[in-house]
Amino acid sequence: MSRTRTERLVNLVICLLSTRRFLTAAQIAATVPGYEHDPDDARDHEAFQRKFERDKAELRELGVPLETGTASAFDAEPGYRIAHREYALPDILLEPDEAAAVGIAARLWQHAGLAAAASSGLAKLRAAGVDVDPQATLGLEPMVTVDPAFAPLTAAARDRREVGFDYRVPDRDAPSRRRLQPWGVVCWRGRWYVVGHDKDREATRCFRLSRVVGAVRVSGAPGAYEPPANVDLISHVARWSGPVERTGRATVLAAPGRAAGLRRWAVEVTAGPDGDRLVLPYADPDGLAGHLVGYGPDVRVLDPPEVREAVIQRLKEIAVRHDELAVSGGAR
Repeated sequence: MSRTRTERLVNLVICLLSTRRFLTAAQIAATVPGYEHDPDDARDHEAFQRKFERDKAELRELGVPLETGTASAFDAEPGYRIAHREYALPDILLEPDEAAAVGIAARLWQHAGLAAAASSGLAKLRAAGVDVDPQATLGLEPMVTVDPAFAPLTAAARDRREVGFDYRVPDRDAPSRRRLQPWGVVCWRGRWYVVGHDKDREATRCFRLSRVVGAVRVSGAPGAYEPPANVDLISHVARWSGPVERTGRATVLAAPGRAAGLRRWAVEVTAGPDGDRLVLPYADPDGLAGHLVGYGPDVRVLDPPEVREAVIQRLKEIAVRHDELAVSGGAR
């Protein structure tokens, strides 16, 4: 299944979950990105109908309980919705590492542009007078951002295409050009890295995404190379980055009962009337900030100023990225 179709199906599910009334095909077409067409053009409308029929069949094959019906006896055209009682899953108990993996996947899903498109679709439903249930959606608020190089590098690793980019290291003033056959992108100690075969050095290398300067240039045909079998990307990054000395100490205020991950990390916890003060060890303020912003309003930095400023800068970047995605989503 193509990424475009996957995004369309996800947004269709969000749309149908966000209201308890039946939505007609015309309402869905005007709401879900990927269904845009001219209803007065017979061929264009027929193409939409074929696409919509395929997507409905796909959802039913995936086990999504898609219902057909009408909101009232006066409706001439049938509509569609997802039965909440059949779609909801029972409570699932996850181990800490499993919960962490689900959290990362959710944040990546939001970054991939689906959240902006889905939010745009819900806004269109409200504008059309359709009641939207905010509790039925999948958590579309922005939580965390990743580096701009993330999307092109993950796509290149998936398609097995060579990339080129400018890379900045701390001990050099000017970035250097790199050519890489990416094997995958992984998160290590709060930072994102790409691992692959460096074409110029003819060796395995990993690069921190935050040090990639400018655009990632993709070249060559898909499937141009094959990564080593059973390669452990995390081990490559761990050996390259070396041990981290967390000599800094930051104090954050956590809302009662929230930020369980930070509480396990804290070396000191002090309860207070306005929340709990957690003392966190850290190696560099930017790395800690990237971790803290994922907790949203549940966590506020009290000290030191360098960490607080780093969090503020991250939040500004998130706001800019959110506005960019909202504009691109609204322009569809």
